[in-house]
Amino acid sequence: MALWILLGVIALIVILAVTGYNRLVTARNRYQNAFAQIDVQLTRRHDLIPNLVETAKGYMSHERETLEGVINARNSAVNGLQQAKRDPGDPKAMGELAQSEQGLSGALGRLFALSESYPDLKANENMMQLSEQLTSTENKVAFARQAFNDAVMNYNNLCESVPTNFIAGPLNFDRAELLQIDDPAKREAPEVSF
Repeated sequence: MALWILLGVIALIVILAVTGYNRLVTARNRYQNAFAQIDVQLTRRHDLIPNLVETAKGYMSHERETLEGVINARNSAVNGLQQAKRDPGDPKAMGELAQSEQGLSGALGRLFALSESYPDLKANENMMQLSEQLTSTENKVAFARQAFNDAVMNYNNLCESVPTNFIAGPLNFDRAELLQIDDPAKREAPEVSF
């Protein structure tokens, strides 16, 4: 009888371990998939920027420093995204991505503020379409970031909750990092009205 009880306890522990492991894997895959959605939207954002700068360049030729600042910020953001893609749960990569995207938003904000001085640029149909696409993409990035952060929170809760925390630690299910933008003013999409 004692042998059956011991086998039953062992079977229960194995079932809990397998179930916990599967839940952790599922949660990790969810946040990685959610990051893939951010990747799609940020890549679209990054792809729109050179066209925006080229359109503005014709009207703002003496604003070279601003235009170069946007391109440099875009390149930094692309690099930050590439680093974050390698391991979406890495706190350092997420911090660098958030920082580079903040820099890009600031550079775009300066470009759009400066473009107010150029009525012909504001009236340019290509510039208006690019601005509209960029605004739409900014909204999609915000939704994708929210979905990612929700998936990370769920994963982190599993990593810290009993009984899955007994599996998470030994099997290297480390906490994932949220994608947060620290400056509340930069949480908003850049103003792109033309």
